[in-house]
Amino acid sequence: MTNTAPPPAPEVLHYTAFSTSPEGGNGAGVVLDAAGLGDQDMVGIAAELGYSESAFLTPGPDADDKRSFTLRFFSPKAEVDFCGHATVATAVALGEQFGTGDFEFHTAAGRVPVAVRREDGVLKATLTSVEPRVHEAAPEDVAEALAALGWQAGELDSGLPPRIAYAGVRHLVLAAASRDRLAALDYDFDALLTLMRRLDLTTVQLVWRENATTFHVRDPFPVGGVVEDAATGAAAAAFGAYARELGLVPDEAHLTLHQGHDMGRPSLLEVDVRAGDRRVRVSGAAVRLRC
Repeated sequence: MTNTAPPPAPEVLHYTAFSTSPEGGNGAGVVLDAAGLGDQDMVGIAAELGYSESAFLTPGPDADDKRSFTLRFFSPKAEVDFCGHATVATAVALGEQFGTGDFEFHTAAGRVPVAVRREDGVLKATLTSVEPRVHEAAPEDVAEALAALGWQAGELDSGLPPRIAYAGVRHLVLAAASRDRLAALDYDFDALLTLMRRLDLTTVQLVWRENATTFHVRDPFPVGGVVEDAATGAAAAAFGAYARELGLVPDEAHLTLHQGHDMGRPSLLEVDVRAGDRRVRVSGAAVRLRC
């Protein structure tokens, strides 16, 4: 009788994205060879890791293209169509193994090109979003979101009206009129979860505008089983589309988003919009964690 040994467990790399320090950014697990894993294996690994999302890489549609991959994302509860911070983490992991340059990820949301470069001794990645779109948020849905957050309508910034923005996944954008309102986040998890499931939202992008190009953001993520994200690249891309759609920024603009500070996990996300290209670019560093 022949004993068949179980396949070896895949190597899981640990990164934090949108930070140059292990103490900041948003953590992600990265599996660079997920070819032998099924869906339940991947969601199980993501749940065990406990990060808001983890990334799983397999060869892309063109097996001869060594810089093209299929990339899937799992929260501790389910698969997510697109995740920005895990994309940045994966790209940096590939950059460490294969060198800087361009990579291409095929995701459930579409094709996402990523460029990896070295800047001041740190690897940074710039992802280019899928085609974004922005549309009105129904007043009754905004009222339901505010009730779950414990916010009053008068605490919103009237210059940044509520919208639903998409750049791979959907986010409800709500802008606080003061930094204090943004800082005091204590929401009804179940109530917000119910609304987000009904509207197919991945996060609620809460924003405070410091100046014309600098924003502070927070992202509740109850649909992923996580109270809050420390850095949300997908929401940053959606917000870039939002800012351009509403005429808050010119056709060529560089935005700086600060996230995670109220969690003790400071993160820096850079967002670029370009004239003649509706797609949004999001850049950030990532560093490997020694777990």
